[in-house]
Amino acid sequence: MIASVRGRVLAVRLDSAVVEVGGVGMFVLAAPATLAGLRVGEEALLHTTLVVREDSLTLFGFADADEKEVFEIVQTASGVGPKMALAMLAVHRPDGIRSAVAADDHAALVRVPGIGKKTAQRICLELGDRLGPPAGAPAPAPVVGGGDPRKDKVVEALVGLGYPVKQAGDAVDAVLSDDPDGTAADADVPGALRAALRHLSGRG
Repeated sequence: MIASVRGRVLAVRLDSAVVEVGGVGMFVLAAPATLAGLRVGEEALLHTTLVVREDSLTLFGFADADEKEVFEIVQTASGVGPKMALAMLAVHRPDGIRSAVAADDHAALVRVPGIGKKTAQRICLELGDRLGPPAGAPAPAPVVGGGDPRKDKVVEALVGLGYPVKQAGDAVDAVLSDDPDGTAADADVPGALRAALRHLSGRG
């Protein structure tokens, strides 16, 4: 794994740069915002991710660790590969992607070449809160009174099973709305968890 490269910039192109490291020119693909900060002949530090395929080794470079992290996380969504992830960073800054996913802003995502409405919906659904909140976003307001004490525990359990927070919360809300007084047979936390899993699998 090549985590970063530091060296003299030999060339800057529209979608890539060549950085000399130990006498070797490293070809690095990068977003326009990252490339704009490079100057031929000057030293640069790029955070990098090496993508290994059967027929290729491709190095992607980023201006900072946050950009690199977003690049890697968005690829956990189905159908998003490194080229699409880089295209997302070409259109949006990392916090722009976070904001779009957090707000289910499909219109912002479809501005990225290669992303259609269905892909945008899938990205928002599958990434959930994995990207974290945008910088400067206010912390979620605490629930004041009237909240079902089972909800947080069941949502936490579902997130631990790999479900996005929003999807888990919606499922738990649906289950608990059918039993507002907690009098059903599955009124305890394990029972509510089982009911939420049934709901998520379409058997609820």
